[in-house]
Amino acid sequence: MTVAVDPYIWDWGDLLFRWLHVIAAIVWIGTSFYFVALDNHLRPPEDERDAERGVGGETWEIHGGGFYRIEKFRVAPPRLPEPLHWFKWEAYTTWLSGFALFIVVYYVHASSLLVDPTVANLSSWEAILISIGGLALAWLVYDGLCRVLRDERLLAATVFGFVVLAAWGASRLFAARAAYLEVGAMIGTVMVANVFFVIIPAHWELTRAKQADREPDPRWNARGKQRSVHNNYLTLPVLFAMLSNHVAFTYEHAHAWLVLVVLMAIGALARHFFNLRHAGRNVWWIPVTALVGLGVVAFLIRPGSGPAVPAGGPAVPFARANAVIQERCVPCHSAHPTQPGVGSAPQGVRFDTRAEIESQAQAIQEQAVVLKAMPLGNATHMTQAERDLLARWLRSR
Repeated sequence: MTVAVDPYIWDWGDLLFRWLHVIAAIVWIGTSFYFVALDNHLRPPEDERDAERGVGGETWEIHGGGFYRIEKFRVAPPRLPEPLHWFKWEAYTTWLSGFALFIVVYYVHASSLLVDPTVANLSSWEAILISIGGLALAWLVYDGLCRVLRDERLLAATVFGFVVLAAWGASRLFAARAAYLEVGAMIGTVMVANVFFVIIPAHWELTRAKQADREPDPRWNARGKQRSVHNNYLTLPVLFAMLSNHVAFTYEHAHAWLVLVVLMAIGALARHFFNLRHAGRNVWWIPVTALVGLGVVAFLIRPGSGPAVPAGGPAVPFARANAVIQERCVPCHSAHPTQPGVGSAPQGVRFDTRAEIESQAQAIQEQAVVLKAMPLGNATHMTQAERDLLARWLRSR
């Protein structure tokens, strides 16, 4: 789907929704990190009278020039306090702004950014519906697993297996860059659905019980806590997926889905280290393993580690290379782009003149020849033969 609207409008939609998405995500992630760390800092109350009041743990903190004493009740306080501060809109705003961003960037320009005919022969509407269906499917599968599996380790392994399957499936359906974001959006949907369908309803059950002057059921505490901790572990994997559109060497790799899975696993492992550290345990093999894993991934997917660019063939004159560039690259990289949805040359890179082209020779080599990240989503259908021609031209300059 490509909607005939002034590209400048979509550019502003991209800017505003991306800005809001980042702001809301910072707030949501911050509260997630803080409250899980807070739970891990809690110690049994020193004063027996506090324990008699129902306090299950307490901690002292210092921040912003002052001391704070924080208590957590085992189930609920004797009476409902007023005001009671809730944490939900940061989650909802993150998802709503992210979905809006997905619409204005990927769904509106699905034929260019979501669909890659060399991956799957999908129409724009088919790709959009599959993408939205994937978001719903992620929640249904995850929530079903949470209700069936009681062992947290088995549940974690099974959810991870589903993420692996989702990454592989997305890589077989969508353009490379969009596939990473689809998996991130699926996990992000699980996270916000946890808040909307489980955590906040659990909070309501606790508050309504106090309002009705009856003892709250502690199962609601446990259910909300479980999903909150899950969200905490999913945060860093989602962050990588959301930032991945800036690192083409990951999503354009021949085994990009596996790269995504490994980097997400490393993110979750890093989160586990900090959660343990907040509980007073320094498990140093975790960051060592994460760093070694990153090093191995960096070595295996380094540019040039895949199929070699053909070295043979006659020298290519600029005129032939320019013909390819004008047809495949200039629709976007021009003072006056003609590609639907592109209002200005991406990152200000233009190929209107020979001087502009030759000044970007290294970028052309990296992005179009080696990584094959450009044209974005291969929207202009550059062939492998044309990439090989550009490689020979670059060598003969």
